[in-house]
Amino acid sequence: MTPISLEAMAASIPDGAMLAMPPDNSLPSVALAKALIRRGARGLRLVGVPISGFATDILIGAGCVSEVNTSAVTLGEAGFAPRFTEALKAGRITIRDATCPAMHTMLQAAEKGVPFMPLRGLIGSDILANRPDWRVVESPFPAPDGSVEKITLLPALHPDVAVFHAAMADSAGNVWVGRRRECATIAHASRRCLVTVERVVEGNFLEDERMTPGAINATYIEAVAVAERGAQPAALLDEYGFDTECVLAYARAAKTAEGFAEWCAEHVFGGQRAAAE
Repeated sequence: MTPISLEAMAASIPDGAMLAMPPDNSLPSVALAKALIRRGARGLRLVGVPISGFATDILIGAGCVSEVNTSAVTLGEAGFAPRFTEALKAGRITIRDATCPAMHTMLQAAEKGVPFMPLRGLIGSDILANRPDWRVVESPFPAPDGSVEKITLLPALHPDVAVFHAAMADSAGNVWVGRRRECATIAHASRRCLVTVERVVEGNFLEDERMTPGAINATYIEAVAVAERGAQPAALLDEYGFDTECVLAYARAAKTAEGFAEWCAEHVFGGQRAAAE
């Protein structure tokens, strides 16, 4: 597989697309999020698997997002995601609230090719009142004591595009994500999968017993783009660590629209003036 440019990858994602992205501790493609901001993407519907973080917040701050389907949006130890919080209060984005197990369950249903999957633990919570697409039904199978219980059914979730960053791709188009298997889940569940990587190496991971368990088959990968340190400020496996100071500096700057615009101008547009919406 021949890599494409980062800008070409961003251009291939249409406005209004549903994007599935892993959290900050599991290979997010911050590089592609920045490229989408530079493209001026609009109306994106983000799926946090199972939570959302830095990449989601900068996309929201740049006015690229209309909806977020996730169990949380957070900057971790840096606190609340400031642009998400402001946009939510202002009513500029729609939130489809979920739980971490629910996000995984809906994607696993799509991965397995079934229309829905059951999940325990939701009945009795307030979240059901805000998710009319989730159905509480009587289980067709009795409990061990013979009683009839209720269970929640969650519909399969098919994102338009899965987006994440990997350490490397091989010349056959396979990508290596190590033990970050949620990336495999979203690749399987989504209609397309776009991956930024640190590098492309010769060979085929699927022919190497040590690499195969951490690889995602090229069958599921539409395109790769080389973006060195493309997950920063998030960590990337054993390649580089989490940049706490960068995230803290962002959290301070992004408390205001003006501060976010200045941060964006420097870190996304390379010194050009960016307007936060």
